[in-house]
Amino acid sequence: MKASEIRELLKLLDQPDILSFAGGIPDPTLFPKAEFAEAMAEAMSGPGAGQALQYSVSEGYGPLRQWLSRHMGTLGVPCAAENIVITSGSQQALDYLGKLFITPGDTALVGWPTYLGALGAFNACEPRYARLDPWGNADAATLQAEAEAAGGRVKMAYVSPDFANPTGETLDAAGRMRLLDMAESLGIAVIEDGAYQALRYDGAQVPPMLATDVARCGGIDAARVIYCGSFSKTLAPGLRVGWVCAAKPVIERLVLLKQAADLHSPTLNQIAVDHVARRLFDAHVAGLRTVYGARRDRMLVALAREMPDGVTWTKPEGGMFVWLNLPDGVDAAALLAESLKSERVAFVPGSAFFADGSGRNTLRLSFSCATEAQIDEGMARLARLLRGA
Repeated sequence: MKASEIRELLKLLDQPDILSFAGGIPDPTLFPKAEFAEAMAEAMSGPGAGQALQYSVSEGYGPLRQWLSRHMGTLGVPCAAENIVITSGSQQALDYLGKLFITPGDTALVGWPTYLGALGAFNACEPRYARLDPWGNADAATLQAEAEAAGGRVKMAYVSPDFANPTGETLDAAGRMRLLDMAESLGIAVIEDGAYQALRYDGAQVPPMLATDVARCGGIDAARVIYCGSFSKTLAPGLRVGWVCAAKPVIERLVLLKQAADLHSPTLNQIAVDHVARRLFDAHVAGLRTVYGARRDRMLVALAREMPDGVTWTKPEGGMFVWLNLPDGVDAAALLAESLKSERVAFVPGSAFFADGSGRNTLRLSFSCATEAQIDEGMARLARLLRGA
């Protein structure tokens, strides 16, 4: 295990003159603070106040699990509260799922690049990583043979199909179907990270992979996809409330892991999230889409205006990130060091998101916490730096 490069970078960004496009975090000015204050006060008043401060069941707060089962139904996943377990953010879910599926030496299929936090969670289980390729360029038999030659088996695939961190890219319906076919051939679980699924700004809605899997196999308890959701990008990350939606046998095993790790997620936080989600989730998320969508648009326009030849970037339909590919030979880590000194612009070097440390000429930009003026100025400074690289 090693420190997250992003978390180490965030420690440097308290200086007010730095324009930061590094942290992939929601804008705190958009949190529903008044509604959470009301929810906390309500939870702490009256005869039910003791429940908010008491030990609780490992599965999670019952009313919140019921709300989530209905929410998953709106995404095309018919399920019951028994198909839901509450976790301390979806990051804890990834930690548990790594422990559940990976024995040292087994193979985990991941994106190239992929979410750094997933690598951090899985690394402790000592897997071998192989490139997840939903475009059909790697067949199941080859992947399994390579895994066995390395002394293990392919155990799971991890994918963030909607506006992935770090690239912002979305896996289309055909790619999702190919990935499910491959997983079925290998007999493995598919971990679907839905952290950004609600933040779509344009383009056609694509059903979650779990919805497609349930439709194919006839019910959630026969599904191999395990959906990890979170309120961190929609309501409030600091409360650390996420969830897993999956077949009951998987949920039962995750509950055992939860009991061993921390007994249960904080009851007060779960009650507050349930209160706020029931009252304003859809309307609040619609407002986030308007604000973040405008910032995404501004960044894409600024990149097109400012970037020199040889720099390309993704054009995400949602989420919080744009991914840049720099000319060969440009090292984004060295570029960051120079940028912090001369241009006072921060970003995340892309190599941190590759399991093998490659991708040194890539970087991630986040637009979620920047004003439109900051985006314009930041992209101009970054382009000036790149022209001199």
